[in-house]
Amino acid sequence: MIGSLLAGDRLLGGQKHQHSLSSAPVVSRLQHKMDGSGLALCLLAAVFCLFWTPSAGLKTLHLGSCVITTNLQEMRNGFSEIRDHVQAEDEIIDVRILRKMVSLQDTEPAGQCCLLRHVLRLYLDKVFKNYQTPDHHILRKLSSLANSFLTIKKDLRLCHDRMTCPCWEEAMEKYSRILSHFEELKPREAVVKALGELDILLRWMEETE
Repeated sequence: MIGSLLAGDRLLGGQKHQHSLSSAPVVSRLQHKMDGSGLALCLLAAVFCLFWTPSAGLKTLHLGSCVITTNLQEMRNGFSEIRDHVQAEDEIIDVRILRKMVSLQDTEPAGQCCLLRHVLRLYLDKVFKNYQTPDHHILRKLSSLANSFLTIKKDLRLCHDRMTCPCWEEAMEKYSRILSHFEELKPREAVVKALGELDILLRWMEETE
């Protein structure tokens, strides 16, 4: 009896071992397929990241004969993070630098490029570089905005070089008014107010046709 049981155990053990051996290739093939699928997904993701470029937020500005493209949404998002802080510093609420009467929308298309180019230069030369704060987050956001403005200004300069960004009398008169409003304030007040009105300038650019 004991011998029969042992023989049966050996037979059963052999069957188990044979079943284990026969199922191993199936598991291996399944694992191989899973690994292959994972690799394919990784490769697909890598190719997507390589060739994908962010288009959301891109805006084509038609400024007379000058046409440029910029990421307005990125600038809006950057400014939105610091807007409340900057605007809270502005204590002169009854004065505006960027008024409707000097807006891009109230300017003839042929002069919009010139007006925007000069306003951006005002921000680059007299606003961004003169704002002082110990808050490094705000400084980083302003630096990013300044870089975006510089890129736009360079594109507008190229239009100027190609004679598609003329500076006619209307545009220069409107810029003179903007500069006058800016210089009527004390330096610190002017810088803070100009920064607080960045949303107005971005809206001007957003609404160009």
